[in-house]
Amino acid sequence: MRKLTCTVLVSMLLATTAQADAMRCGNKLIRDGDTRSAVRELCGEPTDVQTRTILRKSYLDRFGRRLYLGEEIEIPVEVWTYNFGPYKLQRRVRFVDGLVEDIETLGYGYHEKDD
Repeated sequence: MRKLTCTVLVSMLLATTAQADAMRCGNKLIRDGDTRSAVRELCGEPTDVQTRTILRKSYLDRFGRRLYLGEEIEIPVEVWTYNFGPYKLQRRVRFVDGLVEDIETLGYGYHEKDD
């Protein structure tokens, strides 16, 4: 019984850690840490772009420990939304300082209106 419980717990942990943020564009995969230009090249232009800034304290990494310097700096943030049509899920990609930090799956897309 104990072996079964351990197996179930380990499989649950693996299932939760295996959910890495990624997005497929064609046969290429977009992941955390990719640049805006790489995403634009592989996925094309986004349907919507929102920009803002966030404040973060600057820090030094000393042997795995962060030493905060006390100054807050502005970091640019862009949120790109991709609409792949009504039969595919929309995706929202969040760039912080030019790199992918988060990829979110939204609901199904929609038909683009022709003007």
